[in-house]
This record gives sequence, C-alpha cells and structure tokens, in this order.
Amino acid sequence: MRHRISLCALVLAALTAVAGCSDSGTGEPDAARSPSQGSTSPADLCATIITKWAHKIYDAGDKTYGDYQSMGLSNGQYLILRDILDAARAERRRETAASGRKLIDRQARERCAERYRDGGPSGGPWT
Repeated sequence: MRHRISLCALVLAALTAVAGCSDSGTGEPDAARSPSQGSTSPADLCATIITKWAHKIYDAGDKTYGDYQSMGLSNGQYLILRDILDAARAERRRETAASGRKLIDRQARERCAERYRDGGPSGGPWT
C-alpha cells in the first residue's frame, strides 16, 4: 500500500510539472516570441473610422454631424470628417451619390495620410 501511495504521488507530481509547463524553451519572454499580427498605422486607423462615419452620415442623408467623441474621433479627425462630408454632398449635387462616396474614400485616405505623415498631432489626445 505504501509503495502504491508513493507511486501515485510521483505520477501526480510529474503530471503537475508537465501540465504547468508553458514555456517553449526559447528563453524569450512571451511578448518577444509572439509579435502583433500586423498593427494598423494611425493614418489607416484614421481613414477607416472617418470613412465609416462619413458613409453612415452621407447615406442616411443627415444634415448634422453628431458628437465627435461618441464617434471615437479626435477634434482634428472630426474637422476632416466635416470637410469630407461637405465636399461629398457638393459632389452628389453635381454628379451622383456614387461619386460622392468615392470622394469620401479618396479624401479620407489623403487627409489622414497628410495628418499622420510625421507620426501624428502633438497637441494632446483630442487634437
């Protein structure tokens, strides 16, 4: 009986040691072994969020813009959104709704690339 208890204790200890092992053996911290799978640049993130909101407002035919903070935009991004929507609405009046949507996509990419070309604004988080 005593031999059986010792054997069970040994097996249990071995299983615990094996189950608790999560290190791959490289000696590197987890963060060094598993880098982010393609992070989004500030310019791309800006263009994505502005395009999303611009299309939503443009397609709804809203004359208002909404609250920039509830949209997750900075004040500077909100100004870009307003400018783009004004231009897209003018384009819709001159041409078609589809040409206004294309203008939104193009200008959001261009304006955000310009805004973040040097890494981003430095006047605080809401600029």
